[in-house]
Amino acid sequence: MSDTRPLADIMRPNTIDDVVGQRALLGENGIIRRMVDNHKLSNLLLWGPPGCGKTTIARALANSVDMDFVPMSAVFSGTADIKKTMEAARTNALIGRGTLLFIDEIHRFNKTQQDTLLPYLEDGTVVFIGATTENPSFNLNNALLSRCHIGVLEPLDTDDLLTLINRAEKHLGAKLPLNADAKKHLAEISDGDARFLLNTVEYLVSAKFKKNLSPDELDNVIQKRAPLSDKSGDEHYNMISAVHKSLRASDTDAALYWVARMMTAGQDPMYIFRRLTRFAMEDIGLADPNAMQLALAAWQIYERMGSPEGDIAMTELVIYLGTAPKSISAYKAQSASYAVAKRTSNLMPPKNILNAPTKMMKNLGYGKDYIYDPETESGCSGQNCFPESMDRQSFYHPIERGFEREIKKRLEYWDAMRRRAKQDD
Repeated sequence: MSDTRPLADIMRPNTIDDVVGQRALLGENGIIRRMVDNHKLSNLLLWGPPGCGKTTIARALANSVDMDFVPMSAVFSGTADIKKTMEAARTNALIGRGTLLFIDEIHRFNKTQQDTLLPYLEDGTVVFIGATTENPSFNLNNALLSRCHIGVLEPLDTDDLLTLINRAEKHLGAKLPLNADAKKHLAEISDGDARFLLNTVEYLVSAKFKKNLSPDELDNVIQKRAPLSDKSGDEHYNMISAVHKSLRASDTDAALYWVARMMTAGQDPMYIFRRLTRFAMEDIGLADPNAMQLALAAWQIYERMGSPEGDIAMTELVIYLGTAPKSISAYKAQSASYAVAKRTSNLMPPKNILNAPTKMMKNLGYGKDYIYDPETESGCSGQNCFPESMDRQSFYHPIERGFEREIKKRLEYWDAMRRRAKQDD
């Protein structure tokens, strides 16, 4: 009887030495390599994208120490399944057999289900390995995290995937109907996912094409892999963080790349525009006041025109923000002024700058000795505008970049006028 399992399952390595990629974990001094060499497994959480080898590593670990491998999916299992599995594991222990419990998508378990695991991990009923595509620190209980090592898996690189293609050809006893460029293209569009790659290999061999395909022909006969970027999870925030940090570093090309990654993955353009506008305010500020205006204009253009016509507005905005001078002087000024305002919230403004709409207020001295600055010879009277019991403060310190050079000259001019007015008094 022929094996009807998918090629990705048939070719799953049986030992750690046969696993492709993940050198940081499986190479010399890697945490998983040390477990195998010491023939002693510890509870482990494997965090990585789809198709990077989480299940494969868990199975290979069980084989390496001759333990029973018990797989479970958090999507389809509950507390009752956990307890049933643990009872079987205890029976196993009575005859000297260890149990490795593997739970895929562990982040799908709620707090109660995660807590159910704790006593069994504590007394060693099972060795637990959980797999997740989500950040464990956001999605798993601290109690469970504290009982597990965390192994971070990376997407397989192009060379790793080409190795898998060669292995698949040997296993199938057939060459892929791809020329050399198309074979590399297949590895690249698999985006680090071995499962997608091997499923595609299986299809290409079974389709019996009459000639070797080029990269363009390959794209035409297979459904391209959707870009790896979810709209609300870790990858979403990783992408926007990369955009923000690239702009801050004035690396315009990198910023264009990460924005393109988000757009081609179907991210909400309005969210991207909101973050770009925030960047214009926080990281460019008054070094280039036009940045905020262009951000709002590009946002409005996209809202009116949509995609693809409005996409160029986003691209132009990214280029402008990436090449603009950067300054957080206004941001620092806000933080400093807010801090002082909170400490001195009971202080009144000086009476000379207060309006006196009633006779009583005028009798109390409101508006007394107020000087209308534009009517003075210098345009600056030097009158005090801080609370009378507070020393003069300095919150905003412009930098020597962009438009803030001009602002700095203006501030220095007004400071000089105040000093002169004080001397004249």
